[in-house]
Parts: sequence; C-alpha cells; structure tokens
Amino acid sequence: MFDFDLHATEGAARAGTLHTPHGPVQTPVFMPVGTLGAVKHVSPGELVDLGAQMVLANTYHLYLRPGHELVRELGGLHEFMRWEGPTLTDSGGFQVFSLAGIRRIDDDGVEFQSHIDGSTHRFTPESVMEIERILGADVIMAFDECPPGGSDRATAEKANERTLRWLDRCRVRFGQLVAEQPEGPVQTLAPVIQGNVFDDLRREHARRVLSAGDWKILAVGGLSVGEAKPDMWRVLEVLDPELPRDRPRYLMGVGYPEDLLEAIGRGIDMFDCVAATRNARHGTAWTFANGQVNLKARRFARDTDPIDPGCDCYACLNFDRAYLRHLVAAGEHFAHRLVSIHNLRFLVRLAEQSRARILEGDFTRWSADWLERYRSAGV
Repeated sequence: MFDFDLHATEGAARAGTLHTPHGPVQTPVFMPVGTLGAVKHVSPGELVDLGAQMVLANTYHLYLRPGHELVRELGGLHEFMRWEGPTLTDSGGFQVFSLAGIRRIDDDGVEFQSHIDGSTHRFTPESVMEIERILGADVIMAFDECPPGGSDRATAEKANERTLRWLDRCRVRFGQLVAEQPEGPVQTLAPVIQGNVFDDLRREHARRVLSAGDWKILAVGGLSVGEAKPDMWRVLEVLDPELPRDRPRYLMGVGYPEDLLEAIGRGIDMFDCVAATRNARHGTAWTFANGQVNLKARRFARDTDPIDPGCDCYACLNFDRAYLRHLVAAGEHFAHRLVSIHNLRFLVRLAEQSRARILEGDFTRWSADWLERYRSAGV
C-alpha cells in the first residue's frame, strides 16, 4: 500500500499513480476538502460524477464535533461520510495555530479554546495521532507548527525545530497504535516540510524530515499563507531536487487554477483547497473560456450560455448563466451547489488535462499558453 508509480516527467512536472487501500489515485490530483466530513453543497455521488478521486477531512473540526469517538462508533470516516474512495485527514495544526489569542503553544503541544463554545482543549503529537487513527483516513498528517505568513527567520527556525521534535513523537505513537491495533485501518503517516520562505531552512528541513523516517508521502506546508507568489514558486523550485522522485508531493492548502499549474510545473503532485466552494458561495466561477467570472454581473441577466461552454459538469450541461445569475443574486443555496460542482470539476479537469499533457511530453508549452489565456481573459 501507498506505493507510488511515476509514469512520466516533463521538466519538473510528474504524472504518477498513488496506491491506497481505497483505490488508486492518479496524479496530479486536486482533492476536494470536506472539513466536517462533507464537501460543502456537494454529495459523495456528485463528487464521483465530477471525477474526484480523494477527499480531505479536518481533525480539529471532527474532534470538536461530532467527536472522533462517535465517528469510530459509526463505522469510521469512510462509512460516516459515505465516501468509498481514498481519504486524508490533516492534523488540525493549521486550524489550532490560526486561533490567535485563544491558544497557547509550548514544547509539549497546544492548548486552545474551541471556536464553538470556548471550552479548553489540548493537542499533543500523541493525542493527534490517536484521533487520526480513530478517524481512520488512509493518509494522516503529522502534527506540525505552521508559522504565519511574514514570520521572521527566528520564528521559522523555532517552528522547524519544534515540528521535527513533534514529527518524531508522531512517528513513535503512530507505530505503537498500529502495533496495538493490527486489525485497524491501513494508514500511512505523512510529514510536513516547513521553513517559510527561507531557502536554506526549507532545504535543511526537507533533509532532516527525510532522515527521520521512511515516508510514503511528503507534504509541503506553510505556503499560500500570505507570502508573495514568486516566493511560493521559488520555494517549490528549491525543494524539487531535495525530494525523492518515487514519493508523491502534497502542497497543502493550495488550489486556485493558476497555482495548480505553476506548482505542477515545479514538481507537485497533490493539492487541496477550500477556494472552489468558498468562491462559489460568492458567485465566482472559474472558466476555461473566460477566466474567472462573477456571476452576479448584470451582463449575464439574459445570457443563455452555460458557465463555461466547454465544461462537462452537471451545472454547465443543464443550466445557463441567466438562471445562475438570478439564483446568485437572490441568495439561493442551489446556486452555491451548482457553482461548487462547476468549480470543483474545473480543478479536477485541470489536473486531468495536466496529467495528459505530461504523459504526452507537452506540459510546459501547454501550461504557459493556458496561463496566458486564463490571465488575459479574467474579469
């Protein structure tokens, strides 16, 4: 389980297959985010129809409600969500560390207040492994410290050291849990490479993470947190030669169309982001023909074309811009659902097309042309 077959490369871009207990995942891949065990506005069946291969859920949120023990009682994450494909849970670290003012960090872990009712809780590397083991996702993320965007070098260095110490504790506790529960779910633990935008810290952290275990998946964290885009691209270029070719690379929390293509071209295989459904709730759709469009615009009031004429999603095959513009302007939740389906299909399809171009050896030229058209068409 969790072997990675690398089928083709074109420049730094890669096309492969990750094997999981719940089926293969063809990369590059965009993974919809189901924070609370559901992708907002979209059913599991609709996710299958739009081509989603793997879905994420959030440890922090599921721990607070309904509680990981209840998820286990109800059959584990896959049964609870009614999602039969591969799953991943993040550690909740990003959410906990984003609770500025209501959390306290020390070397043992993080004490925080619930954003729901203000109750006090504590996450440690060990407790996070226990929660993620109980949830039962295929891929579980190690508990790391993600410093905020714009952090100085000293803050990034301190976070790197703490993340490494916590990674070792995660590795030990995960191993103990597997040994104690050999009949439990088949899972793999993935580390997170930090270092902010400091090239030497990224290189050092990657090397030390690789020396700390035989990891099946490697994640890059701490990007898309406020840094300039050129800094993100440079960090990925710095990491590319440091990371083994036979392991998939997961860029956490990144999922705008331009970001996908830029990162794929720099060696990234896996992505997740809430932007597709978040933007949909504001009436923003991504299109191959017209870039990013705001469906609230009056110019769509009598427009009988689909959101994107070349799209094969349920929304584009059945509804036009005039109807969607009406729903968005009226605040109808059906609009959120339809545009979410479209945006998710857009990203899934973009990853599918990237894979096809890599296999054909034409990704670099194709992606440059695609980005130029998309950026010039955006309104």
